[in-house]
Amino acid sequence: MAVRTYQAACTAQPVPAQIKEPQDRWARWSAWLLRAATLVVAAVGLALLVWDWSTPVPSGSFGVRGFSGLWAAGFGGVGALLTRRRPGHPVGWIFAAAGMLAAVDFASFEYALATVVGHRDLPAGEYAGWLQLWIWVPFVALITVYLPLLFPDGRLPGPRWRPVSWAAAGCGVIAATGLAITPGVVVNLRALRNPFGVHPAAVPDTAIAVGLAGLLGCAVLAVWSLLVRARRGTSAERQQIKWLAYAGCLVAATLVPSTILSLSAGTAARIAEGALMIAIVAIPAAVAAAVLKYRLYDIDRVISRTLAYAIVTGLLAGIYAGLVLLATQVLRFSSPVVVAAATLAAAALFNPVRRRVQRRVDRRFNRARYEAEATVAAFAARLKDATDLDAIRNDLASVVQAALEPAHISVWTSEPDSSSRNPPGPARLRPPNSQVAGQEAEGRPPPLSCQVRPGRG
Repeated sequence: MAVRTYQAACTAQPVPAQIKEPQDRWARWSAWLLRAATLVVAAVGLALLVWDWSTPVPSGSFGVRGFSGLWAAGFGGVGALLTRRRPGHPVGWIFAAAGMLAAVDFASFEYALATVVGHRDLPAGEYAGWLQLWIWVPFVALITVYLPLLFPDGRLPGPRWRPVSWAAAGCGVIAATGLAITPGVVVNLRALRNPFGVHPAAVPDTAIAVGLAGLLGCAVLAVWSLLVRARRGTSAERQQIKWLAYAGCLVAATLVPSTILSLSAGTAARIAEGALMIAIVAIPAAVAAAVLKYRLYDIDRVISRTLAYAIVTGLLAGIYAGLVLLATQVLRFSSPVVVAAATLAAAALFNPVRRRVQRRVDRRFNRARYEAEATVAAFAARLKDATDLDAIRNDLASVVQAALEPAHISVWTSEPDSSSRNPPGPARLRPPNSQVAGQEAEGRPPPLSCQVRPGRG
């Protein structure tokens, strides 16, 4: 009897919706408060930027002024969208927290710059500048470690990945604490010294370096977890991971030149750093497309187009530079006509080179589109000499299945004994009765037709 009572108690659980509704309501309210706080702090930073625009940024500071405000808008906006649409998904909260950190970084930098460098009469400017020492550490940890670990379903790939998340938290705390109390000047604000610096240093530089190195190692392992997910996941999960990987590749492609050029002051360094700032904003945009599954399967086309245009740009730049050097250094022509001729030659080669490069890139990175085009072209060639209607019908169904991968297909003709070929899937489509009845009433047989219902995207 006791066992029966226990089983009944186990099976008679409360309705999940009764528990989930208050949790969702609390999550939505928390997300709304976080969005409002991010918006207010970013607005304060923007007002300070406009008010104190004439104050120059100290030399040696990395990035473009106001870039953290751009991150606050990008990460905070996507976080607001995801937490509103899917309040229980951790990825949305990661972006919301990252947006808040970026907004605080933006406002604190502008406040400290106006106080310390611009000599504005504002209280506690040195304490606002103190945030610049360490607030970037949790931002980096969220985006480089916890986002890959929890993307796209909001759960770790397995129990063995829990130590990675714990290690990232520990290394982040060590690095942030050490930076917060290490004596010295603030990197982006040379005129400001750490108001909480402890002499001698309470946390040695070695411990800070170990913490940052450990955080970097956790980021590498988090990226590896995405590869594990891609190998084990479904087709939709692989497409979602491709979106995040695409944004990550953009960041990596701009990180190397911006880091190298940052050692020298000049326009090239600012352009490279600005490109990196913009590439980082591509991360929330890519994740929003992946989580909300908006045009999810377009990522292969985006990747192929990006690679194709990057290759074409490099080839044409090389051709242009080669022609100019050949004319000016070898043939000793110094007329402006030489530069104009090289420009026209590069422009004339753009379309032929682009088509050839695009075909090769599609063959490697957008294989589905390449094979679909090849299948349709082969069917068109066979159709020229085909006379058997049954063979055409079966061939049409197989071509549509191979090229589009629909959920199901219906093919019908005017013969009474015509049949349809339907792949596994939901119920088959049928032609509209009014259309068929109207054609039969007029004495005209309906043409060979095909209807498909999309199965991808």
